Amino acid sequence: MKRGFTLFLLGLFLLNVLGYYGIFLGLQVNNTLTLQEQFDNDDYAHLKEVTVKVPLTVPYQSDTREYVRVNGEFEHEGDVYKMVKQRLQRDTLYIVCVKDNTSKKIKQALRDYVKTYTDKPVNQKGNPKTIQNFIKDYISTATVLQNHEDGWFQVIHASGWLSSYQSLSIQHISPPPQG
Repeated sequence: MKRGFTLFLLGLFLLNVLGYYGIFLGLQVNNTLTLQEQFDNDDYAHLKEVTVKVPLTVPYQSDTREYVRVNGEFEHEGDVYKMVKQRLQRDTLYIVCVKDNTSKKIKQALRDYVKTYTDKPVNQKGNPKTIQNFIKDYISTATVLQNHEDGWFQVIHASGWLSSYQSLSIQHISPPPQG
């Protein structure tokens, strides 16, 4: 009973410290490790493979007869693909990938979670012009460049510029009287 309560409090503490971002990150890492293990053991759905052909110009001939196991992922048109293996043949790089729907769902859930902390609702697609944006567009601002030493300063306005010069006075310091 005590151990279960302690684990519950520890989990609650970690949720407080990491938040849901930590949970989503943990789910993503777990998904990646599971898929990498499946790819290493060649235990995945070969029917769902997608081969991407990338034309390459390399200054040397380095053909590979067999595929080499690689790790990585990329997104294309909202879909997440995990790279399984690759092979370079003549001037083309062949990359075998598998679509990862679980990773796509985790990333979308994280995006939705982050959007809850912004002012814009999740289902809102437009960016309405607020009064703050209106004020920024129609009220002029001024930039002031000032030198902290005696000399000059210049005030720049949106409609033009105005220069002002301060007089520069140099004091002659004589040595103290001897005597």
